[in-house]
Amino acid sequence: MGEFDNKEREEVFSKKVRAGKRTYFFDVKATRSGDYYLTLTESKKRLEDGVFVKHKIFLYKEDFEKFTEGLTETVEYIKNHQEVVEKRYEYSENHEGVVKNHNDDFSF
Repeated sequence: MGEFDNKEREEVFSKKVRAGKRTYFFDVKATRSGDYYLTLTESKKRLEDGVFVKHKIFLYKEDFEKFTEGLTETVEYIKNHQEVVEKRYEYSENHEGVVKNHNDDFSF
């Protein structure tokens, strides 16, 4: 069994984040010795055949601070050089993302 064989890894905590056509999974898993680590998975449906393609990053706790510093610095660079508009999504029954317009007028 390889070190990255997920079938033998206990899932401790999971957070699912839907963002438009992508879904991100933040999963806390435990090694055999009980150490926690994070897997970050991006899942996106491929248009050609509808297959979900997943990309995974393993992040170990000794790297959290450096990873967070790098991510924060990079995000701040983009925000300082271009306008960033955060999208908020609402999900209908068929799980298709609908962008919520903050200016919707619901008063009748």
